Amino acid sequence: MRQRSVATLIAVVAMGSLFAGLPGLPGVPGVPGVPVPDARAAESGAGGPTSPTGAHPPGPGVDLETVTIPELQARMADGSLTSAALTAAYLRRIETIDPKINAVLRTDPTALRQAAASDVRRRNGGVRGPLDGIPVLLKDNVNTRDMPTTAGSSALAGSPPRTDAALVTRLRDAGAVILGKTNLSEWANFRATKPTSGWSAVGGQTSNPYVLDRNPCGSSSGSAAALAASLAQVAIGTETDGSIVCPAGMNGIVGHKPSLGLVSQAGVVPISAEQDTAGPMARNVIDAALTLSVLRGDGTSRPGARGVPDALSGLPVPDEPAHPGSGSLRGKRIGLWRLPSLGPQVDAVMSRTAEKLRSAGAEVVQVTPPYQERLAQLEFPALLSEFHRDIDAYLATRDGPRNLAELIEFNRTHPAERTCFAGQELFEQALAAPPTTDPGYRAMRAELKDLSRRSLDETMSAHRLDAIAAPTNPPAWTTDCGRGDNDVIPSSTPAAVAGYPSLSVPAGFVGELPVGLLLMAGDHQDTKLLSLGAAVEHRLKAWRAPRYLPTVGPGASR
Repeated sequence: MRQRSVATLIAVVAMGSLFAGLPGLPGVPGVPGVPVPDARAAESGAGGPTSPTGAHPPGPGVDLETVTIPELQARMADGSLTSAALTAAYLRRIETIDPKINAVLRTDPTALRQAAASDVRRRNGGVRGPLDGIPVLLKDNVNTRDMPTTAGSSALAGSPPRTDAALVTRLRDAGAVILGKTNLSEWANFRATKPTSGWSAVGGQTSNPYVLDRNPCGSSSGSAAALAASLAQVAIGTETDGSIVCPAGMNGIVGHKPSLGLVSQAGVVPISAEQDTAGPMARNVIDAALTLSVLRGDGTSRPGARGVPDALSGLPVPDEPAHPGSGSLRGKRIGLWRLPSLGPQVDAVMSRTAEKLRSAGAEVVQVTPPYQERLAQLEFPALLSEFHRDIDAYLATRDGPRNLAELIEFNRTHPAERTCFAGQELFEQALAAPPTTDPGYRAMRAELKDLSRRSLDETMSAHRLDAIAAPTNPPAWTTDCGRGDNDVIPSSTPAAVAGYPSLSVPAGFVGELPVGLLLMAGDHQDTKLLSLGAAVEHRLKAWRAPRYLPTVGPGASR
C-alpha cells in the first residue's frame, strides 16, 4: 500500500475523484478491450505461476495476497490488468485452495461476465468508482436475487430471495464483481447454546487457513477464512456482537463493524435490528475503508435504525507526513483494555503491541471500561425478544418456514440440521421470550443502550482517548462439534451493544495462530477509527500469509 492515510483516500472517494486525487495513481482513461480469458490464462496474466501456498510471486504481475484496491485500479487504468483477468485469477484460487478450508459455498456463474462489463465501462471512460471491477464475496445471509441465500440452513436452500439486499444493490451499482457466497455459522450463531462456529448444514465446516484443525470463529467464518486465503479482494460480513471482528482477528485479516445504521440491513437475515450491521472485511485497512465508502447509506429502511448523516462525506484532506504510519500516531492517546482472561500469551501480544505504538509516538494507558458485568446480564435476554420479532418478519419474505415456530419444527424433522450439533435452544427461548412491546423488555434495552454507550464514552472522556484497544480474540481453539466453541470473548460487546464502530487489525501471533487488536471509538467516528487503524496497521506490520498447517502442538491451544 502506498504511504497515504486511509482518511485521505476516503475523503477523495467522498469528493468523487478517487483516482485523480491520489498521488502516484493515474486517472482512469479508457484501455484497449481484452477478451475474457479462461481461469488458467488469467492466473498467469495476473501474476504468473503460483507458489506451493498459492501466492503469486513478485514480478510484473499482481500478488493477490498483498495488492490493494488502489494498486489494482492503477493497473487496470494503465491497461496492464483487466477485471476479467483478476476475476479469473480469484476463481482459479477458489478452485485450487478452497477445498482445504471450505469457505466458499458457491461462485456466481456470471462473475466473468460482470468483470467483462466492467472492462467495457473502463474502455468507454465510464468507471463507477473504487470497487468497479473488484471481486467481492458475500456472507450467505445477505440476499442475492440470482443465488441462494440460506443463512447456512437447509430451510432456506430453495428459491433465492426475490430481491437483492440493499447493500448488494449498492455494490452492483458501484461496478463490483459479485464473486460468490461464503459459508457462515448457521443462523449467525443464534440457534444453539453450544454451537460450533463455521459450521452450517448447507456448507459444512469451514477451517482456519493458518491451522486447519482450528476454528475460524464466527459467524462471518467463510468471509474471513476466504480473505485469509486470498480468494477475493474483499468480503462482506455481518455482526450482532463479534461476528465480524472475531473471525477477522482469528484469521489474521481486517474487519470493520460500522456504526449502527451506516449500512442498510434491508435484505440481510437478522438477529436484532438494535445491533445488526453488515460491514467490510479485507486484508488491509484501505480496502475495508473503500468498501465501506460504497456500502454506506442512511440506514432508514429497516426497523430500529435511525437516520444518520453521510458520515464519510466532506472529510477534509489532511496534510500527510512522509511516513504517516508513524507520524500519524504521534500524540494519539489509546486506552488498552488488556483482558487477561484471554490468557498470558495473548497478554504478551498486547504488551508488545503497546510498546510498538509507544515507539511510534502514541500514549498508551491501561483502562477497564465499566458496566461489563451488567451488559453481559442484559444483552442475551434482549436479543431473544428482538430475534423473534425480526426473524418472523424476514421469513415472511421467503419460501420455506414462514415464522420461528415453523423453523423450529423444520429443524426437528430434518436430520441434516443436526449432524454437528442438535440443539436449537436459542430458537426455543426466543419463541417464549417477551415481545418487544413488553415494558420489561423495553426497560432492558434502554438500560443496555445507556450503559454500553457510557461504558465507552466515560472511558474515552476520563482518559482523553482517541480510541480504546483490546485483544480481539484468543488463539483459535480446536474445532469440535461435540464440545462446541470456547469463545467467551468480551471485547466486542461494548461497541456492538452501543452501536459504535469497531475495527480489528492484525496484532501478532501465538505460535501459528493470529491475534487481532480491536479498536473502538465513539458514535459515527468510523472515519477517524479507520484512519487510526491504518496507522496502527502500518506500525504493527503483523500480517503474514497462512500456511494451511494440518495441526499444531498443544502449546498454542485453548
